[in-house]
Amino acid sequence: MLRVKGLSVAYGGLSALSDVFIDVKRGQFTAVVGPNGAGKTTLFKSISGTVPIREGQIEFEGRDIAHLNPAQRPHLGIAHVPEGRKVFSAMTVLENLEVGATTRAGQAAWATNLDRIFALFPILAERRTQLAGTLSGGEQQMVAIARGMASAPKLLMLDEPSMGLSPTMTDLIFDSVKRLHAEMGLTILMVEQRVAEAIEHCDRGYVLETGRVVLSGTIDELSANDKVRRAYLGM
Repeated sequence: MLRVKGLSVAYGGLSALSDVFIDVKRGQFTAVVGPNGAGKTTLFKSISGTVPIREGQIEFEGRDIAHLNPAQRPHLGIAHVPEGRKVFSAMTVLENLEVGATTRAGQAAWATNLDRIFALFPILAERRTQLAGTLSGGEQQMVAIARGMASAPKLLMLDEPSMGLSPTMTDLIFDSVKRLHAEMGLTILMVEQRVAEAIEHCDRGYVLETGRVVLSGTIDELSANDKVRRAYLGM
């Protein structure tokens, strides 16, 4: 579904990504893990088109979208849930979801998607008329994920969904994402610093360090890799 080939990105002459290759198959849950500053968020911004690339290709369903207008990419089925949630604080929960549903697919499937969202996050159904800015951090993260779901995406990209959340809320968010994948068969690409949790939930993972993919493999392969175990799993 998504292929990133030889991707390089630079800011002010400094390399942020260098010759990155990633392959995400339809229906797969793929995680990109690594330390702060590794280039994980830049990778997502490249895919969604909010930062220009220097070299490489980004193919979605066989189409090179590397230079496609960012506003067109959600209509292809790409939903980007950004780092730090970035909900519309002065809008209600429901209004945030309506913003997510502005794609053609999202408008067509609005009623069905809203039922799915409220089944996955019942607290949002209770607080649909509440201003998003008054919610807790975990509830805002639910809104951000739900807003992405509202676009009826083929690919859901989650950037650091555990950021700033308590361990209990993090577990709840990860469980919800896992349900999305299992019950809907949604293709998910997730960037995450909490390597153990990310590897536990994904089908395949990539380790990004200083802008380069240094390791990749299935959950079993990464869990058994000595470097991953020492550097990221504390084993």
